Amino acid sequence: MKWTLQSLSLEQKVGQLFICGFDDIEANEHARALVEQHQVGGIIYFRRNVRSLSQLSALSDSLQELAAAGDQPPLFIAIDQEGGMVARIDQDGVSRVPGSMALGASGREEDAYIAAQICARELRSVGVNMNFAPCLDVNNNPRNPVIGVRSFGEDPEAVARLGCAVIRGYQEEAVSATAKHFPGHGDTSVDSHLGRASVPHDRERLNRVELVPFAQAVREGVDAIMTAHVSFPAIEDSGYPATLSRPVLTGLLREEMGFQGLIVTDCLEMHAISKQYGVAEGAVLAILAGADCVLVSHTYSEQDAAIRAVVEAVRSGRIPESRIDASVERILALKQRQIEQREQLPISASGVPQEEVQQLLYAIAGRSLTLVKDEGQLPIRKDVETLVIWPELHQATQVDEAWSKSYTLGDALQDYGVPVRELRISTDMTDEEAAQVAQDASGYKQIIAVTYTAESRLPHGQQRLVNRLAALQRGSLVVLASRNPYDIEFLEGVKTYLCSYENTPPLMQAAAAALIGKLKPKGKLPVALGEEYPLGHSS
Repeated sequence: MKWTLQSLSLEQKVGQLFICGFDDIEANEHARALVEQHQVGGIIYFRRNVRSLSQLSALSDSLQELAAAGDQPPLFIAIDQEGGMVARIDQDGVSRVPGSMALGASGREEDAYIAAQICARELRSVGVNMNFAPCLDVNNNPRNPVIGVRSFGEDPEAVARLGCAVIRGYQEEAVSATAKHFPGHGDTSVDSHLGRASVPHDRERLNRVELVPFAQAVREGVDAIMTAHVSFPAIEDSGYPATLSRPVLTGLLREEMGFQGLIVTDCLEMHAISKQYGVAEGAVLAILAGADCVLVSHTYSEQDAAIRAVVEAVRSGRIPESRIDASVERILALKQRQIEQREQLPISASGVPQEEVQQLLYAIAGRSLTLVKDEGQLPIRKDVETLVIWPELHQATQVDEAWSKSYTLGDALQDYGVPVRELRISTDMTDEEAAQVAQDASGYKQIIAVTYTAESRLPHGQQRLVNRLAALQRGSLVVLASRNPYDIEFLEGVKTYLCSYENTPPLMQAAAAALIGKLKPKGKLPVALGEEYPLGHSS
């Protein structure tokens, strides 16, 4: 069945513009209201919606059945499955594909394409047809608190090249890619989940850096582009963030860059929008600016108010109905194209990843792992008891969630026969805790300290711990940065420093193999770590 504008009422057309979320593992009352009453165009999943792959597949089916029962177009079912450290599905049977910065360290388009293809097939097997990835932000600000390893790196051309390989990998498997966060969230020092960020550069600089990957994605034919809640005064002088800016969305992206796909907002419940404009008014302003799909991820009252506000804005003449129609036409066209493409593809079976997939991911991990420096401490001795200090996340955020099943560097080393004692610490340990761990470590001649942060600065407790261990100089100390490569900037006297960009099992297996001399790290830094370790450096 093909849906047309003429077959939809105003309320139905407005509903198609919204992608919303709910908190349950089945189609609860909230979900039913979104689909049956508001006839939304899409649903977004988070970890709160996932218990197992079979459950998730059944949930997708039930949501699509609700839409079909109301003679509605099929739903976009979306997710943030970026890979690496941002993955909403981490159940058994889903591959831990590398994230963007690990792929940036590999530098190979083939690796980026294969990782995206694996991810897309698994998403499609559980009914997901839209991935809010890849991040095409150029991470040229070491103090960026929200992008970091979600970016391929600081070189615009490399971000464009690898990002487009990921887009191809998704879309050839009938999963719409969504390039984000337009026009670029990489050079910011504020997390837009918490407040307003700004990129103050002139157009020449934006054209040369931030816009390069998005321009290439437009040429690649990316299905969707997600907006940033970031102000760009060189394009929009009113102070509006890009999400609400007609000069950015319509003037720059649609008219100047020629983008014909869907413009999707980042979630309007993020504080950069909700605290200053309100979610309902934000939805009206975003659609007036040129957005096709409005994302309201969490709260039913906000979703209901936003949908009603847009309907009222059309009825009052504030939003021309032609503006709604143009978006609905694009939405229906993409949904029809997805249906036709899926009919030509086999249904991928869920379950434990095949051995060859695991081997591929391990090979990519080896090409990503980066040895920044080593003053003669590698390989470590396999006959000496090794202390591994492993940081664990205790406070989750939208971009930093603990894995449901832990596989540590200590686990990986033990798999290679290394005698290991592992001390697990909090990522936000106190100075007192750091002092106690340093004392506990004093008797060991071989220590591997793993650092971890999703923030712009390594937490003070971890800094204090590693620097105290380095000052002891009673044996070998190897530091592995398991997320943010910039951690070395806060450390002193470190003789051996490795970057894995994520603490996923393939990267921990590769790191363990490198530590014992079984694997040579082949990654090159996708970002500069000060003047001493420039872009492209490896030891």
